[in-house]
Formats: sequence, C-alpha cells, structure tokens
Amino acid sequence: MTTENNIAISEDQEVLKENLRKDLVEKILANNPEANIDVILQAFDLAFKMHLGQKRNSGEDYIIHPFNVALILSDLRMDSSTIVAGLLHDVVEDTPCTLEEIEELFGKDVAHIVDGVTKLTKINYNTKEEKQAENIRKMVLAMANDIRVIIVKLADRLHNMRTLEYMTEAKKIEKAREVIEIYAPLANRLGISKLKWELEDLALRYLDPSGYYELADMVSKRRSEREKEIEEFIKKIAENLKAVNIKAEIYGRPKSLYSIYKKMHMQGKSFEEIYDLSAVRIMVDDLKDCYGALGVVHNLFKPIPGRFKDYIAMPKSNMYQSLHTTVIDDKGETFEVQIRTYEMHEIAEYGIAAHWKYKEAGGSVVNDTEKDNLVWVRQMLEWQQEQSDPEEFMEGLKVDFFTDEVFVFTPRGDVFALAEGSTPIDFAYMIHTQVGHNCVGAKVNGKIVPLDFKLKNGNIVEIITDKSSGPSLDWIKIVKSSKAKNKIRQYLKAKDKDRNTVIGREMLEEEIRRAGIAAKDLMTDDFLSGVVRKYKTKTIEDLYSSIGFGNLSVRQVAGKLVDAYRKEKEKHLSDDEVLKLNEAKKPAKKRNGGVGVIVQGSHDLKVRMARCCNPVPGDSIVGFVTRGRGITIHRADCLNIANNLDSERMLQAEWDYEDQGYYNAEIAIKALGKTGLLADVTNRVADSGLMINAIEAKTSKDKITTINMILEIHDIDELHRLMERLRNIDSVIEVFRVIG
Repeated sequence: MTTENNIAISEDQEVLKENLRKDLVEKILANNPEANIDVILQAFDLAFKMHLGQKRNSGEDYIIHPFNVALILSDLRMDSSTIVAGLLHDVVEDTPCTLEEIEELFGKDVAHIVDGVTKLTKINYNTKEEKQAENIRKMVLAMANDIRVIIVKLADRLHNMRTLEYMTEAKKIEKAREVIEIYAPLANRLGISKLKWELEDLALRYLDPSGYYELADMVSKRRSEREKEIEEFIKKIAENLKAVNIKAEIYGRPKSLYSIYKKMHMQGKSFEEIYDLSAVRIMVDDLKDCYGALGVVHNLFKPIPGRFKDYIAMPKSNMYQSLHTTVIDDKGETFEVQIRTYEMHEIAEYGIAAHWKYKEAGGSVVNDTEKDNLVWVRQMLEWQQEQSDPEEFMEGLKVDFFTDEVFVFTPRGDVFALAEGSTPIDFAYMIHTQVGHNCVGAKVNGKIVPLDFKLKNGNIVEIITDKSSGPSLDWIKIVKSSKAKNKIRQYLKAKDKDRNTVIGREMLEEEIRRAGIAAKDLMTDDFLSGVVRKYKTKTIEDLYSSIGFGNLSVRQVAGKLVDAYRKEKEKHLSDDEVLKLNEAKKPAKKRNGGVGVIVQGSHDLKVRMARCCNPVPGDSIVGFVTRGRGITIHRADCLNIANNLDSERMLQAEWDYEDQGYYNAEIAIKALGKTGLLADVTNRVADSGLMINAIEAKTSKDKITTINMILEIHDIDELHRLMERLRNIDSVIEVFRVIG
C-alpha cells in the first residue's frame, strides 16, 4: 500500500494530533451520540499521517483544514461516513494515497464521496471556464448518486473562504466569485441557509471590501438603535400569544450583510430605505399555531399589502417552509416577521442535511418523499448530459437552477416552479416540448398577455396552442430557461436542416477551393468521417448542417480537412517531393506591410485596413489602390467599394492566416434600458478575453439603449462567439456588426 509517509513526527505535532483528536470527538458526540468514533479517528489518523509535512498558505499544518471541514460537517449533524470523507477529501488529490485504498479501508460510500469532491487535476483544459465547468459536471454526476458529495464540497469551500486572506488578490476574487455564482446558490438549493449566509458574507468581503466594511458599520449602528424597539415589539407579541394559549419562542434575527447589499445594489435602494435589517422569528409547536400566531400579529399590527408569503402551503423547492409577513406598528416602524414550527426551522437551517437520515449501519438513506425534493438534481444531471459547450452549461446552470423562483398554476390547479423572469413560453415548454412548439398565445388570470410577459407568483397560466404553428428565432431572446432555448434551437435546426445542409456544403467547398485544392479531392467519406468524429456530429449531413446553421466554423473544418489531406499525400512522397510540397505551400503572392494580408501584384505598396468597414480575418476582402496612400483593404461587401468601383484600382486580396495580428471590429448592441446593462456587456467581453478600444452608449425616449463598441480581435470566428454570448444577455434585443 502507498499509504505511507516517512516524515518523522515531532513532539509538537504529537501534541497537536492529540488535541485535535480530543476536540473532534467532543464536537461529534455533542451533535451525534451514535457516531462511529473509532472509524472517524481511524480516518483522522490517516489524514494526519498523509498530510504530515504539508503546510497551508497561512503557515499552519495542513491537517487543520480537513479537521475544520469535519467540524463543519458535524455542525450540520452529518453521519459518520460523511465526516470520514470530509477528513479524507484531499488525500487522493494531494498525497500518494489512492482511491482504491480509501475504499478498502472505509468502504464504497466514503470512496465515492471523496472521488466526487476530488478535482479533475490530470486533464488539460483550454480555458478556466472549461476547467470549472468540467469540475462542476463531475460534481453533478456524483451528487446525483449521493447528495453528500456536495455537502462535503460546501464544507470544504466554507473553511477555505474563512482562510482566504492568505491567498493572492487574484485568487481571492476568483474564489469569491465562484462562491457567489455556484456554491452559495447550491447551498440555497439544498436549503442549508446556515452555510449559504456565511458563504455569501465571506465572498462579499473580498469582492467589494470597502462596500462590505462600510455596510457592516452602518448595520451595526442601526441595529443598536433598533434593539429597544425590537424588544418592545417582541414583548407585545409574546403577551398576546400567551393570552390565546400559544406557546412560542420569539427572538430577533439579524439579516446577512449580503442580502442587504443585494437590495441596495440590485434594487437600487439606499441604506435608509431598508427597514428589515432584523427579522423577528416566532417558533411554535405545530402547524395550527403558525396560522394562529399570524392572526395575532395581524390583529396587533397593520400588515403591509403584498408582503405576506405563505411558504407553508407552498414550500420552496429547497423544502423551506415558513410564514412571512411585514407589519407596521403604531409609531410607523416596520418589522418583518417569520413564523414556523421547530421542525420547519430545523429544515430551514440544515436543509437536506436535516432531511436525509443516513443510517450509521448502512442501508437505505432516502425515502420516496425526500427523493421528490431532489428532482432538481436529476434535472441538472439531464441538462449537463445535453450540453457539450462548457460556457452554455454554466450559463444554463446559473439560470435554471440558481435563480430565484416564481410559482404559477395551471387552470386545473397544478403548481409549477419557474426561474424568476420566465415567460408563458418557458411555462409551455415545462409542461411538454410539443406544447412549447405549438404555443401561439397565453392567458394569465383569464386575460390575454404577450408571449414575453414576465410571470409572477400566483399567476394562473393557460397556454393557447395551434398544431400548425412552431417557434421562431425571436423566441430564443424571449425565454429565460436554458431548456426552452435548447428545445427551440433543436426545432429550428431540424426545420431548416435541408437548407442548412446545402448552405454548409457550399460554404465548405468554397473554403477548400480558397486553399488551392479541388473540393472533390477533400470531400470524400474518408476525410469527412474523421472531421465528423472530431466535432462529434452524427453524420456528414449533420456536419454540413452545423456549418450552415453557424454552430461550426467553416474555416476550422476546412483546415482540418486540408491538414488530413496533406498528411495523407506526404505518406506516399519521397523526401525530395515532401520538400517541394512544403515549398509549394508558401504563398507566391507578396505579403504586405506585416498586416496579415496577401495582395496580388502590390509590389511593396503600403497596406492598411479600411476604417469604414473594419475587415477582420474570415471576411471576404479586396484591395483598393488609394492614390498617394498605398492599398486599402476593404470588405468585399463594403458600400464604399460598391460606390467607387474601378476595376483598374481593385486588386485580389486574401488573408495570410499564418501571420495574424489584432484587428478592429465594430459591433452594435440594442437592448432594453436597465441598471447594470453596460456592466453586463463589458463583463461578457472581458470574460471572452477581448479588449474594448472604444465604447459609446445612448438611450432613446422609448428606453431602448444602443451600445456601439470597437473591439480588438483576431478573426471573424472570435467575433461571432462574442456576439452570440452578448445575445444571451436577458435584455438584449439584437447584436449586429457595423459596416460602412
């Protein structure tokens, strides 16, 4: 076995080991008297031995990290196997210990959890986004079989966030953003508010340090001012509950800094406009007392219309149940009140960790009712199997599973949970794919609404269908859910497949001819089959269709075919013939000015790019002799060329793809005006790794914002990828290239 670490243990480390063992046992037994302490200590001893000599960035012994992960899991009252996995979650990744050895010593359950948490460290990825997406994919697959995988990962991330101060500034931002975008929403989905709040507040500290500390100071002062008011408020409720024989525990609960920060920055509220810095929580014994207590509160204080929410009758998808109401006392002070049973409170704090009852001796770990509460995990699994593009996978994950929800009804009373901002089309696709395809209209609460209507909690939605109808391309901009977008794209692809197949084939033939090779020599089953496997399309026709639809770059596909063709030819040539072939590959035409363009017969004239149309690699181009200024390269469809056509001054030109630099391209974005639009757009550009050279934004009287940007890019494919990402922003209506 490789579970050996020959580093000698010092006296100080022996003392540390014994102290940690003692603290671990005390904490675990306090939360779970039935825990298998012998197995947990065996796992701790192995982790201590394997991590001996390793240090964290803080300088402390590495064992402190898995030890704290185990304590967090114990606080969540997890079973012994989960705590064992928490202690061992880094040994496979960071030490010689193997997964097989973990399974041999601690069983399949522990090995599965450890494997699910272990990062994909031995695979090379093109981008950070791709690496992140694949790690999340792996975690989704593992948690679909055992939800404890993600609970261990959340505990691991929480302790890392508690010690993030020792990381570099770049790492702090990267890890904090991951928490806000992925891990805190996952904790929320699992109903573990105990972890969610702390993760969000810790992330905020690093994403906006000045905002965090300024807000913390303001909240501290406001809360101290409100303490007496809250005490009087609670006392009055307690007296009246006692008078009607309702036993209750009442206390004030401070709101998390991040929830206050979100209201200020996302709803545009000032600090003075936020009244619910503390919520008053009422805990009662049973369900009838919840509604009894609500009646007492509403009898004492005036409820604010629209602020009552019954999450008991209609629980959230993360199993959360509670009554929420906001009231005003006779002095005009506002208070938020939450009412729940003790059992509901347990689930609200610990979520799935409280709901799943793992047996210490093995056996079934979840019943059918609890499986229903995890239907979203299965949906997430299906979604990740459908998506091959890492960026689309992550975007869909955030929209479909990590956003707030609205609950809507069918006319028969069936309830559906949709992402906030969903439309009747999203609702139609949730009912059935064919209902979505045939949707032509909708009624909300009995009234006809447009298809881009944003659904709200409690809406009764009726879909109007027509079997002869089908979705249009505009729907992709209207719908919210990735599932609906995916189904619409699939429909449009299938509908236009024949046309796209013809277009794609013609585009590929043209691109091959530009490479100086006869299309019939390359477009054979042997060569095309290799490209089909490379791009994971099912057939050659699907390959053509993907090119015609714009999913695949024709230049990249042609490049793969040309490379395969030349390699095949070189196999049958002598060394001299190979040398001649390589010489023949070099362009006979003159390269000009280091611009990355080859112009026929230009004789060292200076070459520059036309500012009117900003051509980029991938565009069809021509050279135009400008008197006294050399040759200007225009797009072949540039209006200035069409208006000044002069055959004697026009020269054939093509891109030199072996000598590429950066080129300017101008695009325009039209969107519904909203707060944060410009930030959304520039963030998408930054995430794509592109540079903005100029930007201008204007908003019209009808609240339509037009943003013009000049970008620095390598080629047309890079520009098209960015434009598609910009189209996926919710409020964006259209994105187009500015020409002439």
